[in-house]
Amino acid sequence: MHRPPPPAAIPEPASPDLPRHIGIIMDGNGRWARRRHLPRAAGHREGVRAIRQVMEACNDAGVHILTLYAFSTENWQRPRGEVISLMRLFEETLASEVDELDAKGVQVRVIGDRSKLSPRLRAKVGRAEAKTAANTTAILNVAINYGGRSELVESIRELAAGGADLRNVDEATLSGALYTAGLPDPDLIIRTAGELRVSNFLLWQGAYAELHVTETLWPDFGPADVGLALRDFASRRRTFGQVARAQGDGAGGASAPQAG
Repeated sequence: MHRPPPPAAIPEPASPDLPRHIGIIMDGNGRWARRRHLPRAAGHREGVRAIRQVMEACNDAGVHILTLYAFSTENWQRPRGEVISLMRLFEETLASEVDELDAKGVQVRVIGDRSKLSPRLRAKVGRAEAKTAANTTAILNVAINYGGRSELVESIRELAAGGADLRNVDEATLSGALYTAGLPDPDLIIRTAGELRVSNFLLWQGAYAELHVTETLWPDFGPADVGLALRDFASRRRTFGQVARAQGDGAGGASAPQAG
């Protein structure tokens, strides 16, 4: 199980009402293209263009960790031509964007099983990670060939192979064996295009994440949508399974939304 390098320390959110870490299930590229009578590849390319403005909007708002679900373990079942197109797009994007991301202080990390990626793509991933490893402005995790279930299985296998007594494995130990080791769990998971499911994304890490679902297709998702999601998050009362106190209950008065 190949993990990205340890994450560099980055600033905390600008406000306690903001999430420290946002995960996004980027859905709707194909529908965006179909509505315009364009090939699916055009939708994927437009989806890549949306990433930059969403990253900038999150960073400007004070959220500095972003995980994007780019390609799942199940996506290999898509038509071969579409998969090849996506892999080429990943390569092109890494090559064209890494210098600018590095200049802005963004640490790039790719999470997922790299064994099925081409040697050329693996090499580009490695170069992008090495180049940006010391950056401390923001962290961008890109999930490629990622699945939450397979991540858990491989992490447990790796702990066992390393001699860990699985009878004594606790949550902290397992968290430290995941791709996201060293990062806070996502406080907010956004899904575009209206589907009401998590699709095998950050199953362990997102156990207590707030969910924000929008009908907006990913290529159309922009700064205004980010702002709406953040306002929605700030309005939630997060109890993490505990009983929420009513306003005026006890000396502390109303309990403020917890940032995770």
